[in-house]
Amino acid sequence: MPHLFRSLTILTAIVLLSPGAFAQAPRPVESNKFMVVAANPLAVEAGIEILEAGGSAVDAAVAIQLVLGLVEPQSSGIGGGAFMLYYDAASKKIKSFDGRETAPAAATPDLFLDAAGKNMKFWDAVVGGRAVGVPGVPRMLEMAHRRHGRLPWAQLFQPAVRLAEEGFAVSPRLSELIARDKHLKRYPATAAYFHTEAGEPLPVGHILKNPEYAATLRAVAEGGADAFYLGGIARDIVSTVNDAADIPGRLSIADLGIYEAKTRPAVCVNYRANKVCGMGPPSSGGLTIGMILGILKNFAVGEMIPGSIEAEHLFIEAARLAYADRALYMADSDFVSVPVEGLLDPNYLRERGGLIDVEKTMGRTAAGEPPLKKTELLVPGETLEIPSTSHFSIVDAKGNAVSMTTSIESAFGSRMMVRGFLLNNQLTDFSFSPEKDGELVANRVEPGKRPRSSMAPTIVLGPKGGLRMVTGSPGGSRIINYTARSVMGVLDWKLDPQWAVTRGHVVSRNGTVDLEEGAFFDELKVGLEDLGHKIKVRKLNSGLHVILVENGKLYGGADPRREGVAVGR
Repeated sequence: MPHLFRSLTILTAIVLLSPGAFAQAPRPVESNKFMVVAANPLAVEAGIEILEAGGSAVDAAVAIQLVLGLVEPQSSGIGGGAFMLYYDAASKKIKSFDGRETAPAAATPDLFLDAAGKNMKFWDAVVGGRAVGVPGVPRMLEMAHRRHGRLPWAQLFQPAVRLAEEGFAVSPRLSELIARDKHLKRYPATAAYFHTEAGEPLPVGHILKNPEYAATLRAVAEGGADAFYLGGIARDIVSTVNDAADIPGRLSIADLGIYEAKTRPAVCVNYRANKVCGMGPPSSGGLTIGMILGILKNFAVGEMIPGSIEAEHLFIEAARLAYADRALYMADSDFVSVPVEGLLDPNYLRERGGLIDVEKTMGRTAAGEPPLKKTELLVPGETLEIPSTSHFSIVDAKGNAVSMTTSIESAFGSRMMVRGFLLNNQLTDFSFSPEKDGELVANRVEPGKRPRSSMAPTIVLGPKGGLRMVTGSPGGSRIINYTARSVMGVLDWKLDPQWAVTRGHVVSRNGTVDLEEGAFFDELKVGLEDLGHKIKVRKLNSGLHVILVENGKLYGGADPRREGVAVGR
């Protein structure tokens, strides 16, 4: 596989720094025509079926999402939201689609405050109707399909409808998460669906059918997204959310009826002669990744050993600086003036990088003062952002690509089920406190606003503007770290996509640093602690799915931490 490994020395270094399973990464999947990498084999099969029928990358994305909502319902679905990046091979342009949920018109700044004006308890906020935003996935998929689809809309629903009616085998991951969740039995429809008649969690291999979901999909296949937002489905969503006895929500029929998916300008930064593009606000993913890479491009990272103390220290400090700015400035740009150009200004990022001391950590740091910043009084906010999401990457036969990250927020979302699908709890991605010390938080709750996200679908273009890489991951606010490191692995160290996905994670969010359990020898932990870093060793369950374009071939890598696969033709 030409040009993907710089030398045997680097490969040996990676093995030495990655014990256990992390030293056993398989070769990437190769293909000459098209490829799909997604979180479940059945979803990948659906995407391949559509591509083999002559469908576009967007066509495949629709089919994949509909199947994921069935076989991986804990992570995403039509009751949630998503961001899609689309690369058009003919024009070499990147377009982005925003299907993020919105707060209802009745939402107020105190949505997640209790009677005493204090932040609600975690599980009181997360489970139930209060946290449900207007779903965005159906409108976004319809918009993208109208612009870049090739096959009929209804055809894209066939794989998911077939699986829902015939049934599918419950996977080990789904079964484990059902057994682990203490809240699935709070609502009758959810309890009945995810448990046996005896009330036990569905076991691995149980054939699960979902005729209600099939009926919902048939309605949307025939009537378009309007069937979801304007009719009986919408009424059932609203009644389910607002009638929740424990913690009712504030959705209305009008909220669903006025929902719009949006196109947004992609956020791009030059890195190692390539252009790395991501999703702009209301996602913080593209901007924060751009800042991390923009800081690191002033250092010779590619000359360092992957996984070394030197390289990881630089990454940690660059991420600290980027996350500090993220907390203060990033939110829905329809409501808050986000200084996008200033945050990505090369001079500003060079100045921020100048704060890095190679011999010690700066510790928790404050936001900077980017150029073009407005004079709004803002303070950093805190959000829960629970890591249960899904990502898939697609390249079709014409070289078009989709990078899509999709979520219902926490595992099983609000735990509320309507017509065979789960509803999101994405409104908990807003800051619970609307202000601090009399100053406003950018990511505060406001009617119609989209909560800030860390979802980071990413597409990398080569020096001549051609497609180079498609990547992204689930993982809550850690998504940014996972995705940035996959880009660094390929562009700095010339790793193949499977190595870039499999190598150990280091997560820095301007606080304690997470090291992935079982992925590194103790020397890295000790070395980083000697530089002053506070370290926590823990499981880091990413779901990176990467496609690399190299010399006319496609190479795919699926994250071994979940159930994803890469398939090409």
